[in-house]
Amino acid sequence: MNLLRILLVLMLIVLSAYTAIVIANHGINLLAVFFGDIAAMAWPGQFNLDFLGFLILSGIWTAWRHEFSPAGLGLGVLAFFGGMMFLTIYLLIVSLKTSGDIRAVLLGEARASQR
Repeated sequence: MNLLRILLVLMLIVLSAYTAIVIANHGINLLAVFFGDIAAMAWPGQFNLDFLGFLILSGIWTAWRHEFSPAGLGLGVLAFFGGMMFLTIYLLIVSLKTSGDIRAVLLGEARASQR
């Protein structure tokens, strides 16, 4: 579990630095570029469409993990729009809260306690 936590921290640091540089150089016009690449029907758009699928799955998984409660739905929206920035922080917190129990990390504590 410690290796996963180290990876999550490294990913968060690298992604935060990269994002700050991109915003400084190109502004915060993400959605126009993201969907513009998809509309262009080229490889950058294919990558963005693939990534959009991961964002959708991340949001649904996060909401499901919280049994689609109001808080879970809110976290699901954050997961969708926050991407890896959200997910690294979320998984770090969850891994610490569950004492590294991978079943509880993946399923949520209520489902993990059912056998």
